[in-house]
Amino acid sequence: MKYCIIPVTAFQQNCTLLWCADTRRAAVVDPGGDVSRIVDKLDAEGLTLDKILLTHAHIDHAGGTAEIAQVYGVPIEGPHLEDKFWIDALDQQSQMFGFPSVETFTPDRWLNDADTVSFGNQCLEVLHCPGHTPGHVIFFHRETQLALVGDVLFNGSIGRTDFPKGDHPSLIHSIREKLFTLGDDVTFIPGHGPLSTFGHERLNNPFVSDHRG
Repeated sequence: MKYCIIPVTAFQQNCTLLWCADTRRAAVVDPGGDVSRIVDKLDAEGLTLDKILLTHAHIDHAGGTAEIAQVYGVPIEGPHLEDKFWIDALDQQSQMFGFPSVETFTPDRWLNDADTVSFGNQCLEVLHCPGHTPGHVIFFHRETQLALVGDVLFNGSIGRTDFPKGDHPSLIHSIREKLFTLGDDVTFIPGHGPLSTFGHERLNNPFVSDHRG
């Protein structure tokens, strides 16, 4: 599996394009906006888009979803049903944060813990990791030890929990009991900022390191 990160929106959200090297079939994760940049990368790599995957439904992660789904006629998978209220409020979110007006949508498939999603010959495991939002999921590619964690965990920080239905204890549990148990060698792509590994965060992250007990 190959990937590239396409920073989108004024929030520089890490939209990620994943593709199967054998079949050239792809999935786009968290297309928050700047759809033309995502389309240009798909064309430049000669990829066929299979589906859209969402970790959660905040505007900077989901704002471009309806447009891409319409352009390519592809299904939307994720997040968990608990984030439906965020999808329903996308237009309100766009006004609040000064984003262009966007369309709401209904995912073709809501995702649950232990589900899998696939494109080409690649398979990603799904983990439900609430806290930043109640319906947040992450995607894990076991073969390459790569996780796409949205806004659950960052290099040196963790996701906010002060939005509606955010929950700090749930977020900490998601990180320590679901992400960190995948292994120290796992590299993760966060929703914003540079990549890191779970091992590095266990040692150094001031919010969830092992030193905090």
